[in-house]
Amino acid sequence: MANHKATKKDVRQSTTRRDRNRYYGKTTRNAIRDLKEVTEAGKAGEGLKNVASMIDKLAKRGVIHKNKAANLKSKLTKKVNALAK
Repeated sequence: MANHKATKKDVRQSTTRRDRNRYYGKTTRNAIRDLKEVTEAGKAGEGLKNVASMIDKLAKRGVIHKNKAANLKSKLTKKVNALAK
């Protein structure tokens, strides 16, 4: 463990950030999983808006890369559009 006050504070901050990022990431993964299980087009369209917003927030916060966010949203959009047909 570090002996400097600033380093101890940095450890506390990084622990808090890690826990918060894990929570947001897990919540979003659960929402994605639930969206993939939906079979009705109306519910899927509404769910896609919420999940896409969650994915964008993860990318904005730096929890996931912006290209991964784009890939996730693309795949989910294709799935929802296939339900609409």
